[in-house]
Amino acid sequence: MFKTINGFFGICRPFQPISGWFIRLPFAATFLYHGVTKFTNGIDGFAGMMSDFGAAAMPIAIIVAIAEVLAGVGAIVGGFAKGETGDAITKLAGLAAFPVMLGAIFLVHLPHGWNVMSGGMEFQVMMLGIAIYFMLKGNDV
Repeated sequence: MFKTINGFFGICRPFQPISGWFIRLPFAATFLYHGVTKFTNGIDGFAGMMSDFGAAAMPIAIIVAIAEVLAGVGAIVGGFAKGETGDAITKLAGLAAFPVMLGAIFLVHLPHGWNVMSGGMEFQVMMLGIAIYFMLKGNDV
């Protein structure tokens, strides 16, 4: 049985060198989308969601949007850049996403439980896990 399974997965071997991109691209696309749309749709709406922060809401909203864009761009650029530079860029992309996801989990989604269908945090926890992975592994994915 294992021989059959290993034979089946043998067809995947040619894709192993690019397998990191199957994590990197959706991560980057998600962060780029959310960061860019915060700017293009008006940062005021996002800042308004954080009214509990008072006067700090707008600066925090701008920092979050910038961090999201940097995480997305960094994940892509880090994948193309070689050596220590690419490794550092990928780690910084994970670092940029890390506090954004912690904030999303603890300030927005945690009260709604786990299920994403009810506003829960399962997607944000997965993105946090990928951010931590990039922070720890860099381009060694």
